Amino acid sequence: MSLMEIVTTLTTLSVVASAICAATPTPKDDAFMAKYIYPIIEALALNVGKAKE
Repeated sequence: MSLMEIVTTLTTLSVVASAICAATPTPKDDAFMAKYIYPIIEALALNVGKAKE
């Protein structure tokens, strides 16, 4: 893999994760998705600080 392919893949992953976070409501605190899946998606989307609101 070339450097360009790696950068493109990481950018695409971040954009897709950001779209998922924007399109879905925040799950409830006691749900499986809220504890394990949603934080990973938020991290991939670079949603930190005030961007989570």
